[in-house]
Amino acid sequence: MGAADLASVLAMLTPRADPRLLVGHGTFDDAAVFEIMPGLALVQTVDFFAPIVDDPFDFGRVAAANALSDVYAMGGEPLTALAIAAFPTGTLPTSVLGDILRGGQAMVHEAGALLVGGHTITDEEIKFGLAVTGRVDPARCLTNALATPGDVLLLTKPIGTGILATQAKRGRLNENGKAALVASMTTLNANASRAALAVNARCATDVTGFGLLGHALHIARASNVTVRIRAAAVPVLPGTLEALRDGARTGGAERNATFVAPFVSWGDVNGELRAIVLDPQTSGGLLVALAPEKVDDFRARMPAAVVVGNVSERGPQPLVVA
Repeated sequence: MGAADLASVLAMLTPRADPRLLVGHGTFDDAAVFEIMPGLALVQTVDFFAPIVDDPFDFGRVAAANALSDVYAMGGEPLTALAIAAFPTGTLPTSVLGDILRGGQAMVHEAGALLVGGHTITDEEIKFGLAVTGRVDPARCLTNALATPGDVLLLTKPIGTGILATQAKRGRLNENGKAALVASMTTLNANASRAALAVNARCATDVTGFGLLGHALHIARASNVTVRIRAAAVPVLPGTLEALRDGARTGGAERNATFVAPFVSWGDVNGELRAIVLDPQTSGGLLVALAPEKVDDFRARMPAAVVVGNVSERGPQPLVVA
């Protein structure tokens, strides 16, 4: 669901205040954080979607990595996961669902967590994901709400999964492109999260369905700052520009464009770069806000991280793309 539609739905809910709820949906964060005792809080999230790749085992891995990412985005460590699956039992052999679950379990185990159960329904379309519970030290939790003017923004994975997945569905993505796509989506954000904590970062988000700009906007609004993104500096997966020029556009990018439109100043940014920063990601990297003096230390731990922008005092618009 697009961010604008989701916001209208959430506006119908009346939150219940509880001092133990340290992070709820009010700050647009990736997961909830609930304190259970001093020094220990639970991180809880849920995520599921329809297949983005053809291979059932890989789909299970991708969906699991995407769900686990929300815990890492909060600075947490996953503990347990519950599987959520919808499957057309009268149409496909149940071995396909078995392969999806095996892939999901493999990724959960790679994260050092346990797949402890789940729930299935019959449906005309396959859907799979996880409800994940993790733990975090409340004093070291990462959140959208703690970006500070002067911070530098770093992105830990290249962009392009939405565009490349669309190109693959059109049957026009070569094997190298498919391999790069799956490799990116099945790389856990565990190392990026631990690197952020190691340099005492306080603000991060993972870049998923709302695209780089949508998630940057969440930081800007929660922290009451302006986030500036240098579009030309954003790294892209191999084949992304070629697929874009071949017409691989996504409906999710259009919804993301509509959502950020009232909040963004585009500057002199061409159509291709706009499409990239709006591209909805699956299991994307972390966008981390750091004080400038911490950037080298972070990049020493995460060499793939790229500086893509910075944070300034709140200006006329919360988002500026140049």
